[in-house]
Amino acid sequence: MTSVLGVEKLVASIVENLKAVASNIDCAVACVSGGIDSTTSAILAKRALGDVVYPVFIDTGFMRLNEATRVRAALSGLITLEVYDFSEYFLSRLEGLSDAEEKRIAFRDLFYTAVKKVAEEKGCSWVVQGTIKADVVETVGGVKTQHNVLNEQLLGKYGLMVIEPLVDLYKHEVRAVARYLGLPEYITERQPFPGPGLLVRTVGRLRRNKLELVRKLTDVVENSFVNKGYSQYFPAVWEYSVVESSSTNGVEYSVHGVKVTGVFEGKRSYGHPLVVEKWPRNVDVYGLYREFDTVEYPHILVTLAEKESGSYLVALRVVKTENFIVAEVPRIELGVLRALADRILENPEVKAVAFDVTPKPPATIEYE
Repeated sequence: MTSVLGVEKLVASIVENLKAVASNIDCAVACVSGGIDSTTSAILAKRALGDVVYPVFIDTGFMRLNEATRVRAALSGLITLEVYDFSEYFLSRLEGLSDAEEKRIAFRDLFYTAVKKVAEEKGCSWVVQGTIKADVVETVGGVKTQHNVLNEQLLGKYGLMVIEPLVDLYKHEVRAVARYLGLPEYITERQPFPGPGLLVRTVGRLRRNKLELVRKLTDVVENSFVNKGYSQYFPAVWEYSVVESSSTNGVEYSVHGVKVTGVFEGKRSYGHPLVVEKWPRNVDVYGLYREFDTVEYPHILVTLAEKESGSYLVALRVVKTENFIVAEVPRIELGVLRALADRILENPEVKAVAFDVTPKPPATIEYE
């Protein structure tokens, strides 16, 4: 699906399929996060179903800086977006959780409980959401639970019916549809953002100060890598906690106590991140992940900068991908990465900054 004609036919088919079931739909809440999937889904539903679709932005507390304001401004003239602030509702119930899957599943329950409240206020039985093919593949395959992939049991639990216009498409196909629909570049060229947002980038135990650090650094990192041709780029933060230190073939490394996710034979793996601290000058750092057991250590990182004080390690993640099922790490000059790391290290809470050199697979793109 690369030609304009192909996209035009696809959009027409999606709209006609929605119109065919319109008589069964009282009204629908369209959950718009500002990402390309949810926004494109809302625009398609609005085009097909009209005024019975209510686009809403649910602030979970795990969004980027000023996200609601930015998204609403970007979509002005296309759709009217109502903002619902559920941030304290989410934070008070998720604070203290550590396990990646436990956090994702708890987030899903809170999210659809919040959506249900909004739907009841509007008198709607339906919800429009931006589920795409990769979300389904990862959830069904057991790699990680995507919050927006619901089976019949879960739909019954929340008392909602779903409209998923893009569920058969991959990310590059969704981007083509969004461009065809005339969505602003702010949306069409935007990098993906996970449904649980910064929750899964605040790796390990959720603490509010740690979450705020991730939020601040996300702004710094996104501004540093924008328009460089990368598919996704972000920081993640975890407690600097070394449980093992060793060396092999001149490579000195440490294993951190937090756990992160990976992919092994199409299934989810869950192990400790390994951070390389020193390596011989002739070593290709982008190939270092091949030197370690990536089932036990799903993410291999290289240290860029470190200081004596501070509580947290900041992991920089940059990937290039088309379908988000597989992804490679671009070879960015280490001097560029170290300059960014030095800026990040100015934050008194940060002890070290490291760059993730692991492709997907064996790592996942997100850490949780």
